[in-house]
Amino acid sequence: MKADRIFETVLYADDLAAEEEFYRDALGLEVLNRSELMVVFRCGAGVLLIFDPKKSGVPGRSVPSHGAIGPGHLAFAAREDDLDLWRNQLVESGVEIESEVEWEHGGRSIYFRDPAGNSIELAPPTLWGGGWVF
Repeated sequence: MKADRIFETVLYADDLAAEEEFYRDALGLEVLNRSELMVVFRCGAGVLLIFDPKKSGVPGRSVPSHGAIGPGHLAFAAREDDLDLWRNQLVESGVEIESEVEWEHGGRSIYFRDPAGNSIELAPPTLWGGGWVF
């Protein structure tokens, strides 16, 4: 057996309302669920969950407790030809571009922060090789 894709990705944030607004409005993700514990977004075939670490880290929950301290990182796949459009959409949404990197093996990434300080990247999935197709 071999795992063939990631189904869920988790980030952590104290202000779930700010995260919901950011990922919904700036990145266009669909909200699937929200609670005091988390907000859940559809992202392609997978989901992005953002948990309140003070609640998800409590022992004795029905699922194992988890959480992280400090900013995490998440990269969304973006077509190389769409990166300029993404930059414009982010700027129009009030998102500050932290960095743009041209990789020596080809391709580029756009980096910015979500309201919780997590490092978010838009990059073509070809950066890691292979023939990824959208």
